[in-house]
Amino acid sequence: MVEVKRYPFSREALNDLRENAFATSNWPLVYILSDEKQLRAYIGETADTLTRMSTHFKHDEKQLLTAVHLITSEYFNKSATLDVESMLIKYIAADGKYNLLNGNLGLVDHNYYQRGSLYDEVFREVWNRLIACGVVSRSLDYLDNSDVFKYSPYKSLSFDQRQGLLTIMHELLNPDVKSIVVEGGAGTGKSILAIFLFKLLHAEDHRVELREFTDDEAEIRSLLAALKHRIPKPKMALVVPMTSFRTTLKKAFKHVVGLSPKMVISPSELANQHYDIVLVDESHRLRKRKNLGAYFGSFDKACDALGMDKYSCSEVDWVCQQSDKSIFFYDQGQSIKPSDADVADFQRLKSSKGSVTHQLLSQFRVKAGQPYVEFIDKLLNCCVDDVAVFTAKNYEFEVFDSLEDMVNILYEKERQVGLSRMIAGYAWPWVSKKDIAAYDIVIGDVHLRWNSTNTDWINKENSHKEVGCIHTTQGYDLNYAGIIFGEEIRYDLQSQSIVIDKGNYYDRTGRQGIEDLGELKQYIINIYRTIMMRGIRGTFVYVCDAALRDYFKQYIPVHSTGEMQATNTNVVDLKPYVNAVPLFDLQVAAGNFSDIQFAEHLDWVAVPEGTRLSEGMFACRVIGESMNRVIPNNALCLFRVDSGGTRNGKIVLVECIDVVDAESGSRYTVKVYESFKSEGEGSWYHTRILLKPNSYDDSFQSLELIDDEGMQYRVVGEFVRVLDQ
Repeated sequence: MVEVKRYPFSREALNDLRENAFATSNWPLVYILSDEKQLRAYIGETADTLTRMSTHFKHDEKQLLTAVHLITSEYFNKSATLDVESMLIKYIAADGKYNLLNGNLGLVDHNYYQRGSLYDEVFREVWNRLIACGVVSRSLDYLDNSDVFKYSPYKSLSFDQRQGLLTIMHELLNPDVKSIVVEGGAGTGKSILAIFLFKLLHAEDHRVELREFTDDEAEIRSLLAALKHRIPKPKMALVVPMTSFRTTLKKAFKHVVGLSPKMVISPSELANQHYDIVLVDESHRLRKRKNLGAYFGSFDKACDALGMDKYSCSEVDWVCQQSDKSIFFYDQGQSIKPSDADVADFQRLKSSKGSVTHQLLSQFRVKAGQPYVEFIDKLLNCCVDDVAVFTAKNYEFEVFDSLEDMVNILYEKERQVGLSRMIAGYAWPWVSKKDIAAYDIVIGDVHLRWNSTNTDWINKENSHKEVGCIHTTQGYDLNYAGIIFGEEIRYDLQSQSIVIDKGNYYDRTGRQGIEDLGELKQYIINIYRTIMMRGIRGTFVYVCDAALRDYFKQYIPVHSTGEMQATNTNVVDLKPYVNAVPLFDLQVAAGNFSDIQFAEHLDWVAVPEGTRLSEGMFACRVIGESMNRVIPNNALCLFRVDSGGTRNGKIVLVECIDVVDAESGSRYTVKVYESFKSEGEGSWYHTRILLKPNSYDDSFQSLELIDDEGMQYRVVGEFVRVLDQ
């Protein structure tokens, strides 16, 4: 499907490329120019390879590269090579081996025929071939979860972000505008836009490669040229208030030619020099002189250096004073403690002469989209106007009655896709900080510890076994987030509103000096709103306060345990074989299936309304991934007792008489049944039977039964449907 060939990159070796049929037949391909000593690379695509290589020999930097890898495929067309080129730039930048000479590229994600069904697999093969060639080293799955990839400046921008980019560039050229405030909620892509803009404004002219796919990009090129004429070499800084997130963005800047980790600074470093342009990401976390803890000294020192009154100014003022142009990326709803600059500071900034404001509205982090964001805001403010339970396609969202169940689910998600973390409100003291053997959060049989580090905790080994807080997760993306609502937040049945228990809120700098309980409530609501926006693929919720949990269960899907709960199926009374079937635990069964059927069982589980039942039907959990195209691991499934007849092509539950199934750990397995028969003396008989997996994992093999081997297996049930997942 894909071929990768390496050639020396020199004028003398140009003839070697003529031996490649794709290079000489105007076939679209992708190429990587590289130098192993200087660890620099350039990625491109072309349908005229020889001419393009000759052009690169005339380039001051590219002519110094020493090797070219040609990536070719009969499946390539112009749209595909543009896409592969753009993806390689993003992933190779995150891989970290090379510093890329490429400028910003691919402002728009393009769709084309078979992009998802075919070309996703083509790109995966391209990447695997590059690993085999030693060009890259890390897997795509690893890079997808890395912060260096998530916050790379080589990102495609959405329509909403492109409009923001155009607005900012126009205002940077407007002599009457000094400050630009870009507002957007969690997950609207503020950080991506900030980093992209920083890279674009700081790039040298010969590294700016904006393909003219749209009129927008032609306009951007014109604006960029005007800015370069006005400020040829702008002195710029990206201010990030939070230490942990600042460390992450420094890593993202490290492997991009023209950028340096030193360009990402703390607010106090603004006192060191004046800048042409300052961008501030997460500007809602800029501070004032209140509850600063150990930061008091640095804050006062910076105020002295800047000639400002430390009691009346905030870091917002520092930015404005130390820059000719300032760009604030701001979300009022993510201000989470009294040391954050006042909302009034930003209101004054936005209303002042020389300031403009731009809104980002589209949701990019959470797959449930903007409806989820709006629902969470209404839920936490007790103003949900629809009695229906909130659900979203392709997004897992559940409230748990058992913290242990939620923890186990998070562990499994971590095993499957990574970046699955628990986050809690600050409702428990941090005792493990001084005693590493102590547990901070003890709920029932669950014993957990707070994050063992404040710096880049998300990416720390075994962090999925710890619990993060707002300070270690704000600004980060997760695949799955497990949120623990602590005892500091409750639901008052009489007023039907959320109330705060200040005595159970242990963030000392987050509550000290706050007399107004309403003010504290707003900070805590902001915290939970913010951490509820961390999960890209799903959010799981456990609530300590029973009344608040019951309130949430009115609007959030309730996690189903082994017993299917009546609340999920509108079942009040479970009636055997009318609306419920017996639940069998096949993993612990010691006898044969007949023994299980007649043994006393403790649980009945409800089935969805309209399911046709008959005596002998039953439910059990199917363990393993061998049938995951149809049956997810650990799904509760409905079966009917096998009554004979043809089973070919059906999913069946099979009892293994003499052996234990390696995947499920029991004597039972679920597979697709296929038999081959022959006739003899007026009757037919099985020559062989195949028990076939149906899995996305091709490593699972069919089990073939021949002759007497079939007697060791017995079909005991026919799959009807998945009851839950």
